[in-house]
Amino acid sequence: MPGHEPEGSGEVLVVEEPSEEMRALFGVAFSGAEHFAHMLAEQGELRGLVGPREMPRLWTRHIVNSAAVVPFLPGRGTVADVGSGAGFPGIVVALMRPDLDVTLIETMERRVEWLSDVVCELDLDNVEILRARAEEVRERYNVVTARAVANLSRLVRLTAPLLRQGGSLLALKGAKAEAEVEDARGVIKKAKLEPAVIHEVITPGDELTKIVEVRRPKR
Repeated sequence: MPGHEPEGSGEVLVVEEPSEEMRALFGVAFSGAEHFAHMLAEQGELRGLVGPREMPRLWTRHIVNSAAVVPFLPGRGTVADVGSGAGFPGIVVALMRPDLDVTLIETMERRVEWLSDVVCELDLDNVEILRARAEEVRERYNVVTARAVANLSRLVRLTAPLLRQGGSLLALKGAKAEAEVEDARGVIKKAKLEPAVIHEVITPGDELTKIVEVRRPKR
């Protein structure tokens, strides 16, 4: 694991080195993902995005974890990432699927500035950034993604209005995914969405990621 000295700091952080399996996962998008990782290592702590304890697992816990959602994206269409924060999973989605139009929705100004810097630095011409709350957005999308934003019940309330007919909410969840799905059954039904489905994905590093999919019926 190489060391990185964060901007404005004299200390050296230990940052996870991506494995060959991780490189293969990203394919042609790896150079962009690596650049993103370097930006996070240099500026993430200073800008309040990623804590120093996260750096030794930056790839496994954040970047590769975000990539787990990619197999469930549509062949074409639009994606909204709600509560993009540091760029998980929105930036990763945009890197791996340059054919999709990705909108990053974030309320905090400093995070919007960070996302703008990343989009400019990585030359991501398929990304739009909205400084707004999900409730304020009037556009409709084929997919809405979310990671570490809210429990599933609240997430469904926030994102259901953003889904087109046949569109899906893809929420990255952890060990409590099943409990959240159970708690959200009533909210999902009230929103006239299909019952939630949990997809389990093993990512490089043997990390189990659970993707909760909630779909709006096509008609």
